[in-house]
Formats: sequence, C-alpha cells, structure tokens
Amino acid sequence: MSASFTGTPPLIHALWPAKAVLTAMGMLAEPYVKRHPGVREMLAATVYVALLGCLQAQQLQGHVSIILLGATGDLAKKYLWQGLFQLYLDEAGKGHSFRFHGTALTSTEQGQEVIAKVLESLSCPSDTAPGRCAELKAQFQQLSEYRSLKTPEDYLALSKDIEAQVQHEGLQEAGRIFYLSVPPFAYADIARNINSSCRPGPGAWLRVVLEKPFGHDHHSAQQLAAELGSFFQEEEMYRVDHYLGKQVVAQILPFRDQNRKALDGLWNRHHVERVEIIMKETVDTAGRTSFYEEYGVIRDVIQNHLTEILTLVAMELPGNISSPEAVLQHKLQAFRALRGLQKSSAVVGQYQAYSQQVRRELQKPDSFHSLTPTFAGILVHVDNLRWEGVPFILMSGKALDERVSYARILFKNQAYCAQSERRWEAEQSQCLPRQVVFYIGHGELGSPAVLVSRNLFRPSLPSASWWEVTDRPGLRLFGRPLSDFYAYSPVREQDAYSILISHIFHHRKDSFITTENLLASWVFWTPLLESLAREVPRLYPGGAENGPVLDFEFSSNRLSFSQPPLEQVVPGPGSAPTPSHFQVLTAKYRHSPLISAWPEELIARLAGDIEAAAVRAVQRFGKFHLALSGGSSPVALFQQLATGHYGFPWAHTHLWLVDERCVPLWDPESNFQGLQAHLLQHVRVPHYNVHPMPVQRHQRLCAEEDRGAQAYAEEISALVTNSSFDLVLLGMGMDGHTASLFPQSPTGLDGEQLVVRTESPSRPFQRMSLSLPLINRARKVAVLVMGRMKRDIAMLVSRVGHEPKKWPISGVLPASGQLVWYMDYEAFLG
Repeated sequence: MSASFTGTPPLIHALWPAKAVLTAMGMLAEPYVKRHPGVREMLAATVYVALLGCLQAQQLQGHVSIILLGATGDLAKKYLWQGLFQLYLDEAGKGHSFRFHGTALTSTEQGQEVIAKVLESLSCPSDTAPGRCAELKAQFQQLSEYRSLKTPEDYLALSKDIEAQVQHEGLQEAGRIFYLSVPPFAYADIARNINSSCRPGPGAWLRVVLEKPFGHDHHSAQQLAAELGSFFQEEEMYRVDHYLGKQVVAQILPFRDQNRKALDGLWNRHHVERVEIIMKETVDTAGRTSFYEEYGVIRDVIQNHLTEILTLVAMELPGNISSPEAVLQHKLQAFRALRGLQKSSAVVGQYQAYSQQVRRELQKPDSFHSLTPTFAGILVHVDNLRWEGVPFILMSGKALDERVSYARILFKNQAYCAQSERRWEAEQSQCLPRQVVFYIGHGELGSPAVLVSRNLFRPSLPSASWWEVTDRPGLRLFGRPLSDFYAYSPVREQDAYSILISHIFHHRKDSFITTENLLASWVFWTPLLESLAREVPRLYPGGAENGPVLDFEFSSNRLSFSQPPLEQVVPGPGSAPTPSHFQVLTAKYRHSPLISAWPEELIARLAGDIEAAAVRAVQRFGKFHLALSGGSSPVALFQQLATGHYGFPWAHTHLWLVDERCVPLWDPESNFQGLQAHLLQHVRVPHYNVHPMPVQRHQRLCAEEDRGAQAYAEEISALVTNSSFDLVLLGMGMDGHTASLFPQSPTGLDGEQLVVRTESPSRPFQRMSLSLPLINRARKVAVLVMGRMKRDIAMLVSRVGHEPKKWPISGVLPASGQLVWYMDYEAFLG
C-alpha cells in the first residue's frame, strides 16, 4: 500500500521548457510575421517538430525510480529528502521522469504523516521566487510516496508497481536507485530482497547506496564486502563518505589540476614542511554512547573522512581528473604507499564526563571505566618519492574548544629577511608563512573556503562557482590576518548530500568508496586499532578548559603528548590490567632465554638487540651478517629498524634471506619484496651487500637444473666466515615450521647442504630455505613469535623435545651460539 502527494503529472513537466521556448520565439518573430503572413504556419510547424523531438528524447532517456529506505530516520529527514528535492530541481525537464519512494518499517499511516511534514519543510535555493518554490514543491510532493517495505513480497510489489507505472505512462525505465539509510546489520536482508525481487529489467541500471560504517576492522569489512558482492556488482554499489561531497573537499583535485603549473614544483617533500588534516567538534557523544563505545573517534572520523582527504592531497594527479577510474586507481596507489602505523604513531584522549555518560545511557555499573577514545592525534607518513619524510597529522575529537575542519599544507620557509618584521612588505614578504588551506567549514571564517598565502601564488578557481572573499578586518586564521591570503568561497553553498545524490544519478563513482579502497584503508588502520585496544586514554576536561593538555609533538615516527597528564588514573582492586602494568618479562623457554612483552615493547627490544649485535660485530670484524625471515611478523621490526635506529651500521651490514617463495622478486608474495618495501628503501645499505635468494634463474623459478640453492650456498661460503651468520631471525608457524622447513619433510633438517629447495603445504608450494645445520652455525638465533593465534603451538612446543621431523622449530639450537625467544604476551599467555 502506498500514498502519494498532490501535484502535476510528470509528462506535463516536459512540456514547460518547450512551451517557454515557443512563447519566446513567437514574441521575437512577431514583427517579421506581420510583414510575411505565411511564415507563422511554418514557424509553428518547425517548433512543434522540435517539441516532439524533445519529448521523444525524454522518453528515450526514460524513467528513474529512487527508493529511500529508512525514509523516516534522522539522516533522511535532515538531509536526504532535501537532497532528492535538489536533484529534482536540477534534473526536471532534462530528459528523465522521476518517482520517489520513501520506505521504512514504520506503518503506512504513521510513515505518511512523517513524510508529509518533511516534504512541507523542504527549501528552494535562495534565488527562487516564493511562488515558483511552492509550485516546485507541489510537483515533488505529487511524485513522492510512502510505503512500508518489510517482506520479499513488499519488494516484489514495489517492482511491479514501478513497471506498471512506466508502462501506463508510455515510458522506458532508465534505472533504479536504492538509498539504504539503515544500519549495516540490515544490509544483507535488504540486498537479498533487492537482488531477488526488485531489480530493474534488461537495459536499465541499478545503483545501491550504502552509508557507513562499513565494518569495524579489516576482517568485518571483508565479510560485509563479500556478502554485498554476492548480490551486487561493484559498479552498482555507492558507499557514501559525506565528506567527499563537501564543496571544499570536492575541490581539492580540481584545484590541484587547475594550478598544476604553480604547484608542480611545490607539492613535494622538498618544499612541504607538514600537512595537517583536522576535524574538531565542540559537542560530546551524549545520546550516541552505544555507537561510540563500539567505534570510537578513529573509526568514526579518522579512518574514513580524514583518510579520504589525505589521499586527495597525497595522491599523484592523473592526466585526466574527470576519469573516475583513473582517480580511484591513483587513490588506491596512495593507500598502498602509507607506512604502517605503530602504537607510538598515536595519542588518544577521552573527555572526563564520557564514562559517566556511558554508565548512565548503557546501564553500566558504577565501577565501569571506558577505554574508548574521544580524541586522537595520528602521525602518518607516505612512503614514496614525493612525500618521503613529510609528516601528515590527522586529528579529531569531541568536546574540544571549537568546531572547525580543514586540511592545511604548510610549506617550508627558507627565506631570511634582513629588515625587522614591521618593515616587511605587507602580505607579500617571503618571510611570512606560506600555506594552502582547504577550509572545509565552521571555525572563525564560518564558511567553506580555499586559502592561498599571497606570497605563494595567485590561485585559479572557476569564476562561475567560486568568488574571491573580501577582507574582514580583525579576522585572523592560523595566526595571520585574512588579508594575507587569496581567499575564495563557493558562490552558492550546497549541502554535501545534495552533491553526492547528484553524483550518484550521474554515475560519478570517484566520489564514493570502492571495495578495493575500503579494504586498503582497513588494512592500514586495523593494526593500530588493535594495538590501542587496551590503551588508557588521557582524560581532558572538555571545551575551553582543555588548555594545553591535548597538545602533542612528533619526531621521526613517534608522536607523544607535550605535557604530563593532569591526573593519573590508577585502577582499583579487581580492575583488568592494562599494558602499562607490564614492561618486559624475562624467563626461560625450552631451556633458552625468553623475552616477553606487549608487541610494541617487544619489537623495540628486539630491534635494540639486533642493533647492539651489529655494532659489536662491526667493531670486531668490520661487518655484520644478518639473515632475515619473511612473512607478516617481522614487518613491524623492519619498520622499527628503518625509522628508529639511526646508529645502525647499515653501510657495513650484509642482508641475507632465511627463506624465499619461488616467485619473481617483484611479486607481492616475495619475502624479498616485503624486505624491500619495509626496510631496504628506507636505509642506506650498499646494493652489493644485499643478497636475495636466486629463486629465478634463466627465466625459470626454482628449477633444479638451475642450481639456485647451490649458488646461494656458495655465495654464503665465500662471504660469511665459517658460514656462521652473526644473527639469524626466525619465526614459528602454527604447525611448528620455521624458515621454509616443514613438518613431515626431511629436506633441510640434517646433512651437509647449506641451502635447500623445499615443498610447502600451502601456495606457493615451492620454496628455498637455509638448512637447519646452517641456521645452527649462527652466533645468535632470535625467534620472533607474535599473536594470539600462536598461543597453542607455543604451548605445545614448550613441552616437546628435540623432534625436528615433527616440529622443525624444535631442531633450532645453535652449536656454539645463543638462542633467544622473543614472544609477545598474546602468544605466551593467550
């Protein structure tokens, strides 16, 4: 059952533009017609033929049905209905007819009442005459209806109603837009019903719009993406991040494109000092604590809104920014260039009233204290030639001193002015700060704007849609008067959702989040979120009283608060321990030293031990031979060595591989490729000191006749004294394997061979590995074991004897060297 609102049939709307043209032409031609009586009939025939062509063109473009699910919810009432109305204002008479279906779980009668009030409150652009606005609203109301949509039968009925209407009005169906303004847990059922009962027929398109959150971490995002992908094609899905619809954010790429000549030499590490991407809010989370307890500030704002802005600033500009495919591909490349985050890359805070609000709203006991951050500052680096070494600061929080959002690119200033500041040339001095600011909204300026320092360059923006802001005496932004900037604001401010709904209609996919980009974002953020899960956030009072308590500073890859906390929260009796209660635990494991700690402290300790071993070896022998395993566990170690150990004697270090997959060295699965990405490109190791395993020879992979294993063994014998590495880093698999030495396979467990070809139980099956006898010649062997998934194998291996055929890791015991186990608490304690 459905209800519609009063107005005019859609086909009549198409007559109005042509009727206006006919009237205007008649007025212009009247003097000529009076002198030539036969012309009137010819003119009328010509215009009516043109009118008929217009109508036929409209019918060919067809009918569009827009179905808004969750049509009575807050987002729909505040933004989405207004956005749909704006779409109608923009597109009416341009070749499509429309019908708007509001749906929800609300009863038909109640839903009709809600929608009627919403439609009555719609507003027109400020330059629309009141009478014309009333007329347009009446038309939109007539084209809008409400219906309850719960069961598969409801979806089938909706589809049949759309088909009947299209057939009755003699139109062709162009497509259907389903806007899902509902919680993500409802997506699967809705997607199933759309796919099975409400898809348009052949020749018509389908567009399904989804609102965040798109998962809680990488795993949940993968699950949701796979579920949706079983119902819809990628081109049919539009994931909304409403920040991409904000006018200034949408202008970042066009601005960079239109000002290529000025920016080409500036937009890089040689000239940019840092980039700040900020979203501050004065409101707290009252009324939203159930959502916030699950997501927190990083998932709510930073993982999506601020990260999207980061990619727009950092990505390489495609040759054609009008190509959605090129833009999305370049954004994905920017995601993949982001350096992995560690716990030391972030600071987190929580306003003091938050836990009390959670206890009240979620009926938690008085002893409950939340660890959910409401404030976060993150230090991000982009590992490519353009941005190497440039800090990107991402910051957001609730209950702060002002509401403002911006992306600020601050340029290095290498000028020195001999005159005192009061004699500097006003606004133009090269000693003044140089910056480009994408001012998204609110704050002192109060409106969106693009700001460019006058001592930088005069920017080019489209004059039809952006106008230069006049000076406002007394207004200062980022410590400088507004007169220091070329400042441009939109001629007409538009709501983000209105812009995005228009982009959905026009198939502008670059304004939305693809599955590939979404998962790349979660790959980047999930490790940091997991490392912060037990972190106690710094308390802050909120608002103007925060003072400097949240100020932070950064160096290298580390970010920290500038001042000690106002108070230290000490857990009471029975409180769960947090990482700060443990530092580094030393014990014994399989009769060898064990070092256990939380992941960050463990990696820092292992990196320090490796550096100390390197320094000692270089002092004694003039060189350090280090053999490294691949896989995911050492990545954090490589990053720590690359960014936090400037005293490491890299120039005298030889790097070897413990094992390698039989794939080309450039393949993402190659251990050497992981070493290159996370360590080698960041440190200065002479290229002749880097020794990848020769898995590819004569254009073949690990062919026995190519003798790759023997060649690597000969290289080791020639360069490493007694074939004894100074340090070998190993891992331990969940089946007890180490290097590429696997259970139930005797290859490489004994004998004289130094390097062997082995078979893995998983792809890629063929491997090359150092043998156990060669590993046991090392002066020191470090075994790194991390993660809860290693708990069971760690417990089992602790009890077994020397059984390398069943548990290859149990065969690791240097003959005259030292074995040290480095195991994080989750692997050691569970």
